Amino acid sequence: MVWLGATPFFVFLTKFHLVKKELIINATPDVVKIALLEDKRLVELHEEKVNSEFAVGDLYLGRIKKVVPGLNAAFVDVGYERDAFLHYLDLGPQLRSLQKFVQYTRKGKSKNSSLAGLNLEKDIDKNGKISDVFSSGQEILVQVAKEPISTKGPRIACEISLAGRFLVLVPFSNKVSVSQRIRSKTEKSRLINLIESIKPKNFGVIIRTVAENKKVAELDQDLKDLVNKWDRMHQAMVSGKLPNRVLGELSRSASILRDLLNPSFNSIVVNDPILFEETKAYLETISPESSSILKLHKTKTPVFDAFGIEKQIKALFGRNVTMPSGAYLVIEHTEALHVIDVNSGNTAKSEDNQESVAMKVNAEAADEIARQLRLRDMGGIIVVDFIDMRKAEHKRELMNQMKDFMKSDKAKHHILPPSKFGLIQITRQRVRPEMAIKTSETIMTINGDQEVRATILLIDDIENKLSKVAKENRDVNIFCHPFIEAYFKKGFASYQRKWFWKYKKWIGVSSSNSLPLMEYHFRNSAGENLLK
Repeated sequence: MVWLGATPFFVFLTKFHLVKKELIINATPDVVKIALLEDKRLVELHEEKVNSEFAVGDLYLGRIKKVVPGLNAAFVDVGYERDAFLHYLDLGPQLRSLQKFVQYTRKGKSKNSSLAGLNLEKDIDKNGKISDVFSSGQEILVQVAKEPISTKGPRIACEISLAGRFLVLVPFSNKVSVSQRIRSKTEKSRLINLIESIKPKNFGVIIRTVAENKKVAELDQDLKDLVNKWDRMHQAMVSGKLPNRVLGELSRSASILRDLLNPSFNSIVVNDPILFEETKAYLETISPESSSILKLHKTKTPVFDAFGIEKQIKALFGRNVTMPSGAYLVIEHTEALHVIDVNSGNTAKSEDNQESVAMKVNAEAADEIARQLRLRDMGGIIVVDFIDMRKAEHKRELMNQMKDFMKSDKAKHHILPPSKFGLIQITRQRVRPEMAIKTSETIMTINGDQEVRATILLIDDIENKLSKVAKENRDVNIFCHPFIEAYFKKGFASYQRKWFWKYKKWIGVSSSNSLPLMEYHFRNSAGENLLK
C-alpha cells in the first residue's frame, strides 16, 4: 500500500474524489426535461414548458393594480391570470431611481439605456409604507422572484439584477462586491479593482464564485453581454405595451449551464438536433473549451432510458423511497409543510447494536433527504423524524452530516438542531413549483383495478431482497407470476445463471397463475417463507 504521511493512498483518493457530473436534456414538442447526474445518481430534475413565461429572472413592465396598506404590499398586473404580489421589502433601496428611469424611458426622455447621465435618487426608507411610494395605475418595472405556484400568482421584486456566468449586473448602484466563497484576499482585490475599472457608471456588480482566477477578457465579455441585455430591455420598454415581458431569462437548460458549468462537468447529452445546435452555440459563447463535452444522442433508445434516468425517477418520486440498505423514507406533503419519516426497514434491530444501526440508517437517510430536497425542489418547512438515538455525540454527528450533505444545494436553506422530540426542521427557499411526478401504476387484478408501485422497479426489488435472503439461507426459491418467471429464465445469460455465479448456489424460480403480477415470495424446499 502506498502511504502519504499517515494517510493510506486509497483514503486520500476517496477524500479528493471528483464527482462526475452529466447533464442530460430530453426535448419533446411540449416540454424540455433536464436531468443532472452526479456519479450516475439523479440529483436534480427540471421541466421547462416550451415558450413558458413568468420564469424566475424575467423582467416585466406592469401596472399597479391595487395597493394594500394592511399587507404593506401591492398587486401588480403583469399579464398573468392572477396579479403578481409585490411586498415593500422587495422594492429595493434604489426604487426611486428605477421609477425615474422608467418614466424617462416611457416618455422618450431617455434615448439610450446608459445610466451615466442619470442622477441617482435617495434610497427609500427600509421601514416605510407601500402607500408612500405607489398608487394605483402607476407603471412599474419588476422582476419575477418566484414563479406562480398553485393558486398564487408570481412573486415579484423591484430590486433588478441581471445574472451572467461570472458577474451579476445591478443597475442604479455603484457598489462592487465579491462572493464570500472566494477566500484569497489577493484575488478579491484583483477582481474588485478590475471590475471597478471597466464597469459603466451607476451599475453595481456582484462577482460570482466562478470568476475566481478568470482572465480580464472573459470578465469583460461577460460584463458587455449583461450591458447588452440591459440595452435590449430598454428598447422593449420604449415601444412595449402594458403589461409586457421586456426581457426573458435564459431557457432553463441555458441557465443551468450558466450556473453549473465548470471544469468538473464531464458530459452534456441532448436528444434534439435543433436544441443541440442552440446549446452548442451557447457553450461556444460562455465556454468555448467546454463545447467538446456536448454530444447528440442518436440511438433509438430514449435518452432518459439510455442513462437509467426514467427508472430512477420511478424509484425516487413516490411516497416511499427505498435506500440501498433496505431502510426507507416516507414523504408526506401538506399545504403548510413537508414531513419525512425515516424507517429502518429490514436492517438489523437487535438490542446490542440498535444505536449503531440507528446512526448508520440516519446517516444514509440524511444523504438521501438532501438529494430529495434538490430533486423535488421541495421548499418551505420540512420536518424530518429520524430514528431515535440516545447518545448526544451521535445527534451532533447527524446534525453535522445533514449540513455537509446540504452544502451542494444552491437554494437558501437553514437547518435547526434536533428538538427535544428528536425532530430536525429544515427551511428551504422555494422559487418554482415543486416537482411532483406520479410513479404508481394501475393494474387489473381479480379484485378490480389496483394502484401499485411502478412495475419497472419490480425486478430491482426482487434482486435487492434476494441479496439478503441468499446470504442467510442455503436453499432459496422464488415464487412469482409466470411472466416474471419467464423473464428470469430467458436466454443463455439468464438471471438464474448470473445469480449462480454471484451467490455460488442455484436459485430456483417457479410460478403460479394465482399470483398477481407484482406479488412474489422467497421460500425454501419445504415451502417455508424466508422473508418475513
